[in-house]
Amino acid sequence: MRAVVTRVKNASVTIDGKVNGEIGQGFLVLLGVAPTDTEAQAVKMADKVCGLRIFEDENEKMNLNLAAVGGSLLVVSQFTLYADTKSRRPGFTGAAKPDVAIPLYEKFMAECTAKGFDVQHGEFGADMQVYSQNDGPVTIWLDTDTM
Repeated sequence: MRAVVTRVKNASVTIDGKVNGEIGQGFLVLLGVAPTDTEAQAVKMADKVCGLRIFEDENEKMNLNLAAVGGSLLVVSQFTLYADTKSRRPGFTGAAKPDVAIPLYEKFMAECTAKGFDVQHGEFGADMQVYSQNDGPVTIWLDTDTM
């Protein structure tokens, strides 16, 4: 499982001209699922994301996590995180099919919600427009294979 986590001042996702999810301060999480990913990896990724200490404390050091700043998450499915870019036209056979990816995407969000966070989201497989005001900017790439 892969995630690109961006610290944001605010973010939203729009589908067919209507806002589907929006947050203030928190994380925009682009989440990709591989065919071999498991529920355990979804839990591990949720723990890592929710525990990331990438908000500044009073000394301007990245010491605060999402809970410490009262932040939320906007989670958007992103199969392109598994793009094969050996040629100029990416292939996506490294991404899980919906029957595998959707339950794990939902498991990740459920784990974040269970930790007490407001979790907003896009719609799996939809054509989405994602807007964000990056904070920093701070962007972190995570992969359960290397955590």
